[in-house]
Amino acid sequence: MRIFDPHIHMTSRTTDDYEAMYEAGVRALVEPAFWLGQPRTSPASFFDYFDALLGWEPFRAAQYGITHHCTIALNPKEANDPRCTPVLEALPRYLDKDGVVAVGEIGYDSMTPAEDNALATQLQLAADHELPALVHTPHRDKLTGLHRTLDVVRESALPVDRVLIDHLNETTVKDAKDAGSWLGFSVYPDTKMDEDRMVEILRTYGTEKVLVNSAADWGKSDPLKTRRVGEAMLKAGFGEDDVDLVLWRNPVAFYALSGRLQLDLTAPESPTHEGNSILRGGA
Repeated sequence: MRIFDPHIHMTSRTTDDYEAMYEAGVRALVEPAFWLGQPRTSPASFFDYFDALLGWEPFRAAQYGITHHCTIALNPKEANDPRCTPVLEALPRYLDKDGVVAVGEIGYDSMTPAEDNALATQLQLAADHELPALVHTPHRDKLTGLHRTLDVVRESALPVDRVLIDHLNETTVKDAKDAGSWLGFSVYPDTKMDEDRMVEILRTYGTEKVLVNSAADWGKSDPLKTRRVGEAMLKAGFGEDDVDLVLWRNPVAFYALSGRLQLDLTAPESPTHEGNSILRGGA
């Protein structure tokens, strides 16, 4: 089983996770820029984070046989903080980087006017840079958030078929599918989807344009949830080709819209630092 996790926050994970993911079949992933769990206090903290997503984390992932790409954006939660909004002006220089395969995570958290502005601005940036967009639907009042998201997308220069709407569930999948977007599902303990619910959605709505991710981060999460979905699909009677479509070919097809997806991995060569088990990278 080959697996591409299209949404996972490896900055929050350990090298043990990389080893376990490789053993489970993960060979590629995308790490979206997101909220770190506490407020950032200046744009400079974003820039250091973006640099790590473009430099250190791909280097670290390659040491465990996994290709790493990222998406870059001002996340919805921090779009409400005036200390952070200048990040929007600096995004173009990051969106030109080869390792960036989409603008994201963008979307809604509390559905405020500031979030409206950040979403519209970043959809325009995606269109300008010929990138797809990864959209985060809110954790609360999801259906209203989805409809508001689709309204903004339709008013933008970015076609809806270049948008991946993530964190979908049973209440939102039909409207997202009818709109023509790509469909993202986070399989995450307690707060999002689980394997059995995911299988039922696949039975009802099919496998076309469906991406399944672990969304693993610093919370109670599991970076092997993609593998567990594949196993649940096989147990439920789906074929190996169905599993490969959902867990590999669909995420490849979506992120290939960027024209930047590179899946040929070259393992880095560099000395370890004072006997450390991981290569240290640049000076």
